[in-house]
Amino acid sequence: MSNQEPLLRVEHLCQYFKAGDFVTKAVDDVSFDIKKGEVFGLVGESGCGKTTTGRSIIKLYNITSGNVIFKGQRIAAGTQSYKDAIKAAKEEMKTADPARKAELEDFIKAQREEIKSAQYDQKHVDKKLVTQIQMIFQDPIASLDPRMTVREIISEGLVIQGEKNKEVIDQKVYEMLELVGLVPEHASRYPHEFSGGQRQRIGVARSIIMNPELIIADEPVSALDVSVQAQVINLLNELRERFGLTLLFIAHDLSVVKYFSDRIGVMYFGKMVELANSDELFAHPLHPYTRSLLSAIPLPDPIYERQRKRITYNPLAEHDYTVDKPSFREVRPGHFVQCNEAEYQKIMEQLNGK
Repeated sequence: MSNQEPLLRVEHLCQYFKAGDFVTKAVDDVSFDIKKGEVFGLVGESGCGKTTTGRSIIKLYNITSGNVIFKGQRIAAGTQSYKDAIKAAKEEMKTADPARKAELEDFIKAQREEIKSAQYDQKHVDKKLVTQIQMIFQDPIASLDPRMTVREIISEGLVIQGEKNKEVIDQKVYEMLELVGLVPEHASRYPHEFSGGQRQRIGVARSIIMNPELIIADEPVSALDVSVQAQVINLLNELRERFGLTLLFIAHDLSVVKYFSDRIGVMYFGKMVELANSDELFAHPLHPYTRSLLSAIPLPDPIYERQRKRITYNPLAEHDYTVDKPSFREVRPGHFVQCNEAEYQKIMEQLNGK
């Protein structure tokens, strides 16, 4: 698996939202890849940018900058980083010597070519390729149209793709309903007639009917009871094995993510702060925010719970980035941490000491 081309590659993804003069950096320079057949867990507290990352990948948003590459083709491209580079180069040209000016002119020309290429790829993306990525949304109530029957909800993607044969559509809908643990009779009902767990199963069926290669599961169990959570997770596991699916699993419940994911990326304030194999991350959390998250996991053990110490994370106290800015560095094979040079040296001493 490690030698093959990633199914999905996210490069320096930025998703900014502007309101007047105020810019919210919802996702800021996030990079990762997902190999075919694996489950990549994306965790972090509410508001850290997990869902925005998923929505940007599936092109519900036009990304600000960076690239999203699926099956070797760029399906999303942003231009803001190139525009910022041109602006900085023009400022430098005001005081540069003739030789440097010539270099900067070539640089600006190259950046403009990058903008043209990104705009072309963004506009001429293969829509059939993008439909091979499907999403299971967080809220099963809000994500299902209350005016549509279950048959219409599940088959909507097929109809948009041009399928007109009613018998074929019905047959596929019934097949999907049985796959997710519902019955064909449910097809004529409306979303309000189902429980939360059943509605989420309908959402799963809607995504599976398109025969996707990648499913983005955006906190698919957070709105459900604990017993129903286990059922939906087991369902996703079964579908993953049956269809050879690849999953981007977004959640804030680390115990669920550990059970379900091969690799885990930890996000904080729009940035990826740590990325590692699931077992490695839980055994050797290196970023202070990751340690804080792990300390918050409750266990059904009253003795452990009485002794458990919650680690708080205060970025202003933990880091001094006034001079030496942080970057995403590999500290062990496959284990990356957001840190500056001083923190990197400290981490390496800690690892070598072990």
